[in-house]
Amino acid sequence: MKLYTSFLFLALVSMLSFVASVMVPKNEVLALKTFKEAVYEDPHMVLSNWNTLDSDLCDWNGVSCTATRDHVIKLNLSGASLRGFLAPEFGKITYLQELILHGNSLIGVIPKELGMLKSLKVLDLGMNQLTGPIPPEIGNLTQVMKINLQSNGLTGRLPPELGKLKYLQELRLDRNKLQGSLPGGGSSNFSSNMHGMYASGVNLTGFCRSSQLKVADFSCNFFVGSIPKCLAYLPRSSFQGNCLHIKDIKQRTSVQCAGASVVNPKYQPATKHVTKHQEASKPAWLLALEIVTGTMVGSLFIIAILTAIQRCNNKSSIIIPWKKSASGKDYMAVHIDSEMLKDVMRYNRQDLEVACEDFSNIIGSSPDSVVYKGTMKGGPEIAVISLCIREDNWTGYLELYFQREVADLARLNHDNTGKLLGYCRESNPFTRMLVFEYASNGTLYEHLHCYEEGCQLSWTRRMKIIIGIARGLKYLHTEIEPPFTISELNSNAVYLTEDFSPKLVDFESWKTILERSERNSGNVSSQGAVCVLPNTLEARRLDTKGNIYAFAVLLLEIISGRPPYCKDKGYLVDWARDYLEMPEVMSYVVDPELKHFRYEDLKAICEVITLCISPDPSVRPSMRELCTILESRIDTTINLELKASSLAWAELALSS
Repeated sequence: MKLYTSFLFLALVSMLSFVASVMVPKNEVLALKTFKEAVYEDPHMVLSNWNTLDSDLCDWNGVSCTATRDHVIKLNLSGASLRGFLAPEFGKITYLQELILHGNSLIGVIPKELGMLKSLKVLDLGMNQLTGPIPPEIGNLTQVMKINLQSNGLTGRLPPELGKLKYLQELRLDRNKLQGSLPGGGSSNFSSNMHGMYASGVNLTGFCRSSQLKVADFSCNFFVGSIPKCLAYLPRSSFQGNCLHIKDIKQRTSVQCAGASVVNPKYQPATKHVTKHQEASKPAWLLALEIVTGTMVGSLFIIAILTAIQRCNNKSSIIIPWKKSASGKDYMAVHIDSEMLKDVMRYNRQDLEVACEDFSNIIGSSPDSVVYKGTMKGGPEIAVISLCIREDNWTGYLELYFQREVADLARLNHDNTGKLLGYCRESNPFTRMLVFEYASNGTLYEHLHCYEEGCQLSWTRRMKIIIGIARGLKYLHTEIEPPFTISELNSNAVYLTEDFSPKLVDFESWKTILERSERNSGNVSSQGAVCVLPNTLEARRLDTKGNIYAFAVLLLEIISGRPPYCKDKGYLVDWARDYLEMPEVMSYVVDPELKHFRYEDLKAICEVITLCISPDPSVRPSMRELCTILESRIDTTINLELKASSLAWAELALSS
């Protein structure tokens, strides 16, 4: 009887759980599913249990529901290293009280649909990579008490609608690119009724109600003007690093602030007034000519303005199907920052087709992309990467990611990194391409594993390649902001110039985002290779510490001539561990095809490898430290080989 009662109790609990999961509105389930689809990197697998078939939505990681489990009231995924976009569908979670996505790598704009969350009390999107303006619809969050948008790339003015947030207690907008005047100071960016509200001192709300707004940080932006009196109670540090007219707080330099000042549009320069007598004194033919000329100029001016507006609208947003449907009605607007690619060369598909011999000169391929070699007319040799994806599977999020990735690659400028020359984006036929400078000597993989007589890299040449790779990674990790990592750092990502100088090229960065499309993406393999990387090693390493581990594997591959993984011998790192720290057998890791090598070089490299493969990523050194070790201890002169081999004389003659 007791057993039967227990069984009934368990069945009842299961049934209640099932009913509860059904009670959660479909629009809330759809919103969370859409957000998961918009996340293209989830390194910590925090969204792994977001499955409507296998689990109750209220048990998903980061999701909290009401006591009756019928509505989602909190989403907290802070510090999860998620890469992706904010889904506009968040606006459908109408009972949401807290949206906390702090400390991720979210890109794109803040959806205006967030303004529909009437119950929201906490909005924390700080420490991401969001761009574009703060949508005015945020002013509709009448219950919000905390807004954190710090450390993003937000631009534009503060919308006057923020003045309606009468319960706002904490506002963090520091470390963005916001401009204009601070609210409450009678600035022109506020509408006349808002301006009057602040000026009158009656019924103060929002920023100017000091009893509510306790914490605010406007530092490190491009705000101009002065500090409003109603915000004078805030710490002075809350306003530093701007373009404000104050002397006791450190501000930006005049050069940095040159573009921050905004001319008052109401200002009109003084004009000379012409009396009726003067007008009447003009000849009739001159008046007729002035009227005709003025009409023509005015018409042309209006046409120019309308054309500019149309072009601006085309640049600022692009409407692409989010999910194709039979009805063709499922469209969403994805707003693109028109300034993002303004400095990047845009190529015409027809010109690239001519340069690459009708796209017949293929030098590499994978299920995700095809690489062509070409020569621009009167220009350099180029490598063109064409993304393999059907237009039906190209979503608005993919388009935004494409532009973001192009902008990210375009900022790289170093002797040991591949230079992005431009991109191609066309609709008919559907085209998404990247154009890089061409490195004429192929990949490092091809030289290490060519298995042909006469293609062997000498020890000195390998040392120069190692130093070049280290310098390139040091630049990517420590000399640009934000840091850049190679998604799959291996010998296929290292291209060699005519003089064997290495260039790091991130050709595989598209793999993960393309896998989010509605097709199966195959595995990249190296044709003709004896050993290839298994699927488990093809995961992207997005953090610098992961790149450092991959750098160690690459060093082993260079000095040993072995691939990172071989089916019959396993992982290269596991094989080498027995030799790395034992001087008497250290030479066993050297490529047996090499007749000569310098032991001091080998010792320094083995020490670096040992540091880089530590199981604890936090103790792995930075690329700056590793580069210093390698540059100071490795001898890249050819003296050793000149003494030991007569063939080195020929190599010296060729290299010079």
